[in-house]
Amino acid sequence: MTQRFIPAAFLRGGSSKGVFFHAKDVPSDRAALDALLLEVLGSPDPYGRQLDGMGGGISSLSKGVIIGPPTHPEADVDYTFAQVVVDKPAVDWKGNCGNLSSAVGPFAVDAGLVAVPDGEALVRIHQVNTRKIIHARFPVRNGRAEVRGDYAIAGVAGTGARIRLDFLSPGGTQTGALLPTGNAVDEIEGLACTLIDAANPSAFFAAADFGLTGEEAPDAMEAIPGLMARLDVLRRLAGLRMGLADAPEKVGLALPRIALVAPPGRPRLLDGSVMAAGSHDIQIRMLSMERVHRAVPLTGALGLACACRIAGSLPASLCGAPSGRDEIRVAQPSGMLAVGAEVRQDGSGWHAESAVVYRTARMLMVGAVGVRE
Repeated sequence: MTQRFIPAAFLRGGSSKGVFFHAKDVPSDRAALDALLLEVLGSPDPYGRQLDGMGGGISSLSKGVIIGPPTHPEADVDYTFAQVVVDKPAVDWKGNCGNLSSAVGPFAVDAGLVAVPDGEALVRIHQVNTRKIIHARFPVRNGRAEVRGDYAIAGVAGTGARIRLDFLSPGGTQTGALLPTGNAVDEIEGLACTLIDAANPSAFFAAADFGLTGEEAPDAMEAIPGLMARLDVLRRLAGLRMGLADAPEKVGLALPRIALVAPPGRPRLLDGSVMAAGSHDIQIRMLSMERVHRAVPLTGALGLACACRIAGSLPASLCGAPSGRDEIRVAQPSGMLAVGAEVRQDGSGWHAESAVVYRTARMLMVGAVGVRE
């Protein structure tokens, strides 16, 4: 045979999709696993479409997930995430995909890796990349994760069963601290920013400092001459400041993410509708893998919510959420996303206690994926 077929499943989690594997079915050697994931997703593709693989040509659709037995005493499964670069032969293992985190629990139940009774299930997930614990709660019926429901999320057509994700102690995933520099506000090349490591490292800048309103569509932002290159320079300098590398050119493509934030406005969404200013607390346009996201990465929204709770941070100065409300309503190109975040300050600085978000997920295909010999 010119191809071999590896057991796999294709799942949507939140506003992302990825190929899921059992750890026992894929190589443990990282170089061999990189090669397999590049083949499966269809990378590198200079045309940016990944037509010869399972990827969808953008970062939110070019992901791999490895699920295995738990290596943490407070978890039911291990979840390792791989971000596969579309146009380069590279796989990044440093961060997490918050959206695909929502599919891990249902996959574990449907695949028989975790036994739960019917009703509301709790699956405790050890996120290997970040060394953090995530609790996933979702309905189970007849031993399978329920997919039918009336819960809708921005950027995904239709409705599904609601999945609650509790990210426990999400700060310091890569740097060891919620605020890697110890500052609520830093300055990079004369621009104020907040550098935060919650769920994933991110750098938040003000859209106004780039002559933008924060309401711009992703395609419009990408068409502005020099903007993407300028933001990538700032992103790499932020990564250097956060201690993610010892030189800007060594900062990876995936982390840190960079985002432009703005106060509430009246943005036109990708479906053509216009959000009312009172419907949200802050606006965000986030980049990943050198592209502007159509739907904000879940970990980016979690980091933004935590930053909005930190007194003196740039996002807090732009956020219109009252201090007594539990959630931050984030406006992004696909709609509104509500995120809960609890932070506290003590003598050693700021700490994130938890972050909560709701998603839907569905298994789209189960079978085997072809890999050329």
